[in-house]
Amino acid sequence: MFTGQLVSLLGSNLTLVAIPFEVYQKTHSSLWVGLASLFQLPCLIAGALWGGAMGDRFDKRTLLVLGSLCSAVLSAALALNAFGLHGNILLLMVLAAFSAGAGGFTGPIRSAAIPKMVGGEQLIAAYSLNQIVMNLGPFIGAALAGELIADVGISSCYAIDAFTFIVLALFTCFMSAMKPSGQHTGVAMMRAIFDGFRYVRSNALAQAVYLVDLNAMVFGLPRALFPAMALTVYHGGPRTFGLLSAAPGAGALVMAVLTGWIDRVHRQGRLIALVVIGLIVVWELNRRRTRRLRAQFGPEYDRTLAEVGGRSKAEARLAERSERVHKLNVRSLTSLERDRYAGEWGRIQSHFVDAPAGAVTEADQLLGDVMATCGYPVGDFEQRAADISVDHPVVVQNYRAAHSIALRHFSGQATTEELRRAMIHYRALFEELVGMPHAIDSQVVVEDRTGVNPRRRAS
Repeated sequence: MFTGQLVSLLGSNLTLVAIPFEVYQKTHSSLWVGLASLFQLPCLIAGALWGGAMGDRFDKRTLLVLGSLCSAVLSAALALNAFGLHGNILLLMVLAAFSAGAGGFTGPIRSAAIPKMVGGEQLIAAYSLNQIVMNLGPFIGAALAGELIADVGISSCYAIDAFTFIVLALFTCFMSAMKPSGQHTGVAMMRAIFDGFRYVRSNALAQAVYLVDLNAMVFGLPRALFPAMALTVYHGGPRTFGLLSAAPGAGALVMAVLTGWIDRVHRQGRLIALVVIGLIVVWELNRRRTRRLRAQFGPEYDRTLAEVGGRSKAEARLAERSERVHKLNVRSLTSLERDRYAGEWGRIQSHFVDAPAGAVTEADQLLGDVMATCGYPVGDFEQRAADISVDHPVVVQNYRAAHSIALRHFSGQATTEELRRAMIHYRALFEELVGMPHAIDSQVVVEDRTGVNPRRRAS
């Protein structure tokens, strides 16, 4: 049963990740994602209550097989709905709610089946194994879902889930029959369900456990925000969403394996407080790091974020870039060097009218000379642009734009107007590196009509 359950849990978590991502993809609204989960809640509760009552009256193996086959049919219907070009959002939410109900139906039956399968001396080990399986499935399944959505499509998650439910049904068929005890057969089903509510109402400990768990799952784990966070905050994609969804399972799995030593801690409240304080400190440090890098790199931060597809990777790259540049012996130009380079720039600009292509080439070479004099390594273009972005994050965008036009010129595709814009872009970086923009104003012959770093000839 544990093997089949693990396979099924992997598939179920493919669906649990695919549903909110598909809802957000169709609506671009976290509210709709939350509503989809809200619609599933009553079906989940009703299914669990019904399954628990049925498990006391009928063979558990038969019920598990029927529940698995029902889930397989619902997952196949989700796959067909997602496979269409315009999947119906209402049908998606209805199928998701019924799927949650089917999962709720088999949950208590499967938990109640464990004591029937093992002896009392193996019960703790069996429940420990069950806990590991219950946490391993969400961890691997959610991460795998992100990969499948990115590489294959959302419908593949539902299709694989349907297949895993069929596998679970087959594994369950090989189990021995688990007949009901018979002690509840004389009690009406609805009365048995209400007896369960009355028991919870009269037991303070049971109430506390349910309330704490409900509070943690509803208010402490905002899964409805995961799609928006993955796509708009971290600027990732399905893989980022899959990792976000897998994180709770990863933490639960680690704690399930490593919490054996906690019973030896005498002041567990202090331990929890220290852990919470540590997490808050780490979160605040990361928040300050993000704010500092945004302030330092400006538009370069957003460009790097879009390029690498994740905030952590982008910030690590920018921090590494900043540390490497700060180790260089970068200096300002002397007054003699500034005058010399300003004269060179004036000469290049004066040649633009007669030979625009040659002027752009000379401007690129002059900027390379200025960078080398300032102490920047003159390697390939991307490395040069990365180095410049540490101290000049705004104008480096001009440098990239000018270089792109220069590459088009080398392939014979750049127009004279594009070459003129390249000179304007080159000038923006040149002025910042030289540090004396007004020294070359009187020599400007390329008039800016694009609005990019505009400067007019001094009158």
